[in-house]
Amino acid sequence: MSVVAHLEPKSLWKYFDEIRKIPRGSGNEKAVGDYVLKVAKDLGLKAVRDKEGNVIIYKKAAPGFEKSPAVVLQGHLDMVNEKHSTSKHDFDKDPINLILEGNWLLADGTTLGADNGIGVAAALAVLEDDKLKHGPLEVVFTVDEERGLNGARALTPDLLRGRLLLNLDSEELGNFSIGCAGGADTHLTLPLKRTEAKGDQVLYLHIHGLRGGHSGIDIHEGRGNAVKILNRLIWQLSREFKIEMVSFNGGDKHNAIPREAFSEIVVRKRDGAKVTAWLEKAMEEIHTEFKPVEAKIELTIEVLKGKAPKVLEAASMEKLLGLIFALPHGPLAMSRSMQGLVETSNNVAAIKSSAARAIILCSSRSSNSAALRATRDKLAAIARMTGAKVEQPEGYPGWMPNLDSPLLKVTLDTYMEVTGKKAVYSAIHAGLECGIIGEKFPGMDMISFGPDLKHPHSPEEKVNVKTVAKFYEHLLRIIETLAKS
Repeated sequence: MSVVAHLEPKSLWKYFDEIRKIPRGSGNEKAVGDYVLKVAKDLGLKAVRDKEGNVIIYKKAAPGFEKSPAVVLQGHLDMVNEKHSTSKHDFDKDPINLILEGNWLLADGTTLGADNGIGVAAALAVLEDDKLKHGPLEVVFTVDEERGLNGARALTPDLLRGRLLLNLDSEELGNFSIGCAGGADTHLTLPLKRTEAKGDQVLYLHIHGLRGGHSGIDIHEGRGNAVKILNRLIWQLSREFKIEMVSFNGGDKHNAIPREAFSEIVVRKRDGAKVTAWLEKAMEEIHTEFKPVEAKIELTIEVLKGKAPKVLEAASMEKLLGLIFALPHGPLAMSRSMQGLVETSNNVAAIKSSAARAIILCSSRSSNSAALRATRDKLAAIARMTGAKVEQPEGYPGWMPNLDSPLLKVTLDTYMEVTGKKAVYSAIHAGLECGIIGEKFPGMDMISFGPDLKHPHSPEEKVNVKTVAKFYEHLLRIIETLAKS
């Protein structure tokens, strides 16, 4: 029996338990789309799937509420596939293995997919509820949210008539999102030249044990970036010893802080012990620096057998290390109007090196479009000084807060009714599909909310099951209140 079988509300957890069995990393949402279409068919509801793969399900108003305003429920089908390096989980075929620890549900060494599986399950449970008093419902399940809100970009104006939207993709019960940052990626390609190695010992360096996390929501916590830390170590090491570099790889997703990074370097065998000792001492300093937020950071050093492969020419190595060192990571500016909110940030998200080039991915965010543009310009300026090619695809818009929103008032009032507690609201330093949907559907009044969800986009992801119950109760209360308005 599944560990969630006894949890309330049973209908929500029933759907979540089915969803977690279906591989649904970004770009691989067809099977989960098929599943929600089957649910719609079994419930006798009209549903469509657009060319991008988004699924929209329509439910007529409950008897007596035909004239109530249409309400849009919205969440995304995909999840971020992240796992510990020791995990043998195959995201293309294996179900997510669930673990219940007290009130927290998590996965076994992988991301949980509660982002946004809980929102999807909640929307399906609403559709199943034949006792709920509601106006017309339009439920939007988008695809490819995690790689750049791509499903939301493809929505067309004919799909929705409702102008009240409940986005089910936030991560703190009682804290409602009324605005979000816009964002955009920058791809840097640095040409590399290689030569024969002069050193005779190959060392494999592996930074691991970092927490990673969401590059928007967690960026203010000062968590370590494995790519930046390993680059710093190698750059400083090169000032002490004659070293050469074979490879540098690390990170993966644009919206995840890198947890691991790897490099092969070549040293003179007579320096091997001294290099290892220097790196171990340098890591002690890194431990001291990051200890408050990174308790498990480690550097593994392995001596590889065999002849050293071709290495980067000295100029190429200097440009690559210098470029990564110079690229900013973390918060760049705080909001001047909303206390405690990060306005602008950059995540040095990933590096992949090959024989002839290194490709570096940066993900920038800001609630200020001018500041976002300036950040991307800064990245381009730094890169061009090293001769790197710069590509900057179109980003996604932010969502400007509306403090006079009628939907916000309903949400706050009903939260007090359900919990007896006063809710708060804020903008978040992350991309939400609300920004794109608001741009595509003028006049859309929106709110984003959800249960307590910690550390999305990392294997530490977990959701508080008690807050899921309160979140769902509140969702039902909002829908019924709007139907009666």
